[in-house]
Amino acid sequence: MEKKIAIVTGASSGIGEATAELLARSGYTVYGTSRKGAPVAQRSYKMLALDVTSDASVESAVSAVIKLEGRIDLLVNNAGFGVAPGGAEESSIEQTRQIFDTNFFGLIRMTRAVMPHMRKQGGGRILNIGSILGLIPAPYMATYAATKHAVEGFSESLDHEVRTQGIRVSVIEPAYTKTAFDANTKELDAQLPEYAQARKALNKLLKIGLAAGDDPKVVAEVVLKAANARQPKLRYPAGKMAGRLSVLRRFAPAALFDMAIRKDMKLDELDKIANQA
Repeated sequence: MEKKIAIVTGASSGIGEATAELLARSGYTVYGTSRKGAPVAQRSYKMLALDVTSDASVESAVSAVIKLEGRIDLLVNNAGFGVAPGGAEESSIEQTRQIFDTNFFGLIRMTRAVMPHMRKQGGGRILNIGSILGLIPAPYMATYAATKHAVEGFSESLDHEVRTQGIRVSVIEPAYTKTAFDANTKELDAQLPEYAQARKALNKLLKIGLAAGDDPKVVAEVVLKAANARQPKLRYPAGKMAGRLSVLRRFAPAALFDMAIRKDMKLDELDKIANQA
């Protein structure tokens, strides 16, 4: 049996890199992508330059893979970024457009580009790296969470549309993961003094959460499981925390879940946290 061909966006580091490496070691021919490309040295997969916010760049990269391999069996939509914690009104409309353009519309561009090829070959699989924040509220990360909620709705709807074409769509839902997420976030571009203490406190909590988070390999293993599943599920929580939160969101009473979110994020004591040495 010929090797399956996979594209993994945002594969230069973090979850994307771990996923591309694991897929390659598991028998896939993998094309990773990043905005600037990356040297092939010390990687078990090839890298392509691709900007998911550009229609032309997406079409060029997908066409290159088709020209080289003749097919695409798996697309892992991983490219994305976040903004630093803060009030929802502290991101301008332009900044909000930018994050949606990468995290959501970039995913749609990639999906639209591979779908005709998957349909023609009689099947394929699309795995979207969402977040547990696509299922639960994320106070002070509202814009980022909104992109992940959009990914959830798009993925579930699309999966129903394309099953009869042999194509399946799933969402991978990590929680905190040990990546450079905080280092790669953009600063809020409309900061207000009313949120100064909350920003300071939430940045501390974010760093603590990321430091204690899952290794990216945990997420990569869930991606591989979903990619190879004979009967794929729609949602795959990745890691113990994501699994617990997914169950709580589904079964806990709304009032109890609301209390748990506020307690876990220490929302009623942010000023105290911000002032701690």
